[in-house]
Amino acid sequence: MKLRRVLVANRGEIAIRVFRACREAGIETVAVYSDADRDAPHTRAADQSVNIGPAAPAESYLKIEAILDAARVAGCDAVHPGYGFLSENAQFARACEESNIRFIGPPAETIEKMGSKIGARQLMEAAGVPVVPGRTPLDQTDEGVMDAVNTIGLPCLVKASAGGGGKGMRTLRRAGEAPEMIAAARREALAAFGDGTLYVERLVERPRHVEIQVFGDNYGNLVHLFERECSLQRRHQKVIEESPSVAVTPNVRAAMGAAAVQAAKAAGYRNAGTIEFLLEGSGDGARFYFLEMNTRLQVEHPVTEAVAGVDLVLAQLAVAAGEPLPWTQADLTQRGHAIECRVYAEDPAAGFLPQAGPLLLYREPSGPGIRVDAGVSEGGEIPVTYDPLLAKLTVTAETRARAIDRAIAALRDFPVLGIRTNIPFMIRLLDHPGVRSGEIHTGFIDEHLGGLTSATRVPAAAVAAAALVQTPRTGSATTGAQAALKGRTKTGEAALDGCAATDPWTSLNGWGR
Repeated sequence: MKLRRVLVANRGEIAIRVFRACREAGIETVAVYSDADRDAPHTRAADQSVNIGPAAPAESYLKIEAILDAARVAGCDAVHPGYGFLSENAQFARACEESNIRFIGPPAETIEKMGSKIGARQLMEAAGVPVVPGRTPLDQTDEGVMDAVNTIGLPCLVKASAGGGGKGMRTLRRAGEAPEMIAAARREALAAFGDGTLYVERLVERPRHVEIQVFGDNYGNLVHLFERECSLQRRHQKVIEESPSVAVTPNVRAAMGAAAVQAAKAAGYRNAGTIEFLLEGSGDGARFYFLEMNTRLQVEHPVTEAVAGVDLVLAQLAVAAGEPLPWTQADLTQRGHAIECRVYAEDPAAGFLPQAGPLLLYREPSGPGIRVDAGVSEGGEIPVTYDPLLAKLTVTAETRARAIDRAIAALRDFPVLGIRTNIPFMIRLLDHPGVRSGEIHTGFIDEHLGGLTSATRVPAAAVAAAALVQTPRTGSATTGAQAALKGRTKTGEAALDGCAATDPWTSLNGWGR
């Protein structure tokens, strides 16, 4: 069945990304937006847009009936969920199917199956996929969980069965901390997911987080599209991803790819998904363990597109329309090196506090091997209500060293005024000797946080941008920027790209003070 009109049940850069693929495929597009997003860029990127409610996600982007009503009114035959919000909600996938609207993703039953960490773990064990030694206590009282801790031994992780993103997870190293940690994990799990079920697994010290992109169709064809190194993360949220991983040898890559395909087969998977692994050790002797499955398109999918030379969203649309996979495993190869940096509106020097306010100036870098996926534009407003992701910068080069250099150069050419961003933080992170040598692990950022968020000079692009606003252009965002700077407003005080520990105005003849 050829798709005629697709609604994207999301916002920001992922909505714009899907609209672009739809245009290439000759498919009409429909955006949905909350009251806070009435003038957001994604509403202008679609053929038509529909309001779905107030700013609060629970009243708009998470409201299943409002999205389905919008799809019906707009005459859509399919819905793409993007990532976040309802993308891994089995109830939403099932509601789409019951409304005769194609859900561009896996079946609802598969989402349910892989949404439970305990159930997914049991399924992987039965399929022969390596898992971290662990135990799910039948007795879910605090005492029952403590018995599981004693069986697994310390150090260990107490983890929520539902959800992800590090919520409901505690590291337990000393027995005396157990009652407090178990209670805290359960409280957080209940608050975040409405489910306080816990399980216990052995703590893998200083592991890498390496994931494998998988893709399946309706005819039993399944392939993997190699690995993404995602170890550079903060609070269990990825910051920088790359492919290939320096720690994955050809033999380990083949074994992980085969395990990922086996995992997807066991789940009855179709469309795009990701199998996440913990990698312990290095070389051909490295061991990997199943962590979880993301039953959706990943934020970092451009990394795979860059090294594999494919368009994953176009493939999603094709498979959802009933077509077979456009490639076999033999067709797929890795080429070059790709790095993705997530540009956030946040202040690293203030504990990565999310930022909100007007984008007085926003200029993306460009050039060979540079791709920017953005959901914002100059003059727009960054709301407090949603994830503070501004854009994803993806660079590609012949080697990892050149990719790092290109990413740093592109970040230095990415001026943002009006709010603080994590751009200076990422420049320091990429240029860190440990990152350049590839000696990273999931705790790397935490170990080096002080140096990564310490004082630094203002990036040259930010200085140039500040100079630019000296000459206002009628009706442009720079007029607002100049007014903010001259008025010594809070916005003006925070304008230069978030180098909070250094006073940038000293370098700029005392502006704004």
